[in-house]
Amino acid sequence: MADLLPGETVLDLGSGGGIDVLLSARRVGPTGFAYGLDMTDEMLALARANAAKAGATNVEFLKGFIEEIPLPDATVNVIISNCVINLSADKNAVAREMFRVLAPGGRLGLSDVVAENQLSEAERIERGSYAGCIAGALSDQEYRVALGTAGFTDVGVEFTHEVAPQMHGAIIKAVKPS
Repeated sequence: MADLLPGETVLDLGSGGGIDVLLSARRVGPTGFAYGLDMTDEMLALARANAAKAGATNVEFLKGFIEEIPLPDATVNVIISNCVINLSADKNAVAREMFRVLAPGGRLGLSDVVAENQLSEAERIERGSYAGCIAGALSDQEYRVALGTAGFTDVGVEFTHEVAPQMHGAIIKAVKPS
């Protein structure tokens, strides 16, 4: 989704056991770097064990929240995430933090659950739980507004498959202006 290039620095929000971080580290090569961010000690321990087993030296796993990313401004070139942003209670803070840590020209390549615009919040909740990554989903328009308000351009939301009536898996892309 993010077309990673050698030498880039990548951040995976909600990295869990670290598989996407390890795959990203391979793609950016020895001159690149991959961060994983997770809030649970258990997932961080698993991710670090997986990195050690894989012999990955260009990775680091950070403990923290996606609403307060523990990295300096303009640190990464690419942010990836797989069905995590919809779990946040403050998605606008997540958008602002992603914008803050991306270097100018940096980009997002996210996978998330997104609702069709006509669904109310109550209708989204009826379709599934937060644990199922459904209830907290933004609509297509809400995602575009949140990212645009944070400063992103070239925002795209592409539905890939239906996960519940009028709720879709989606690929979200955006760019931080240079």
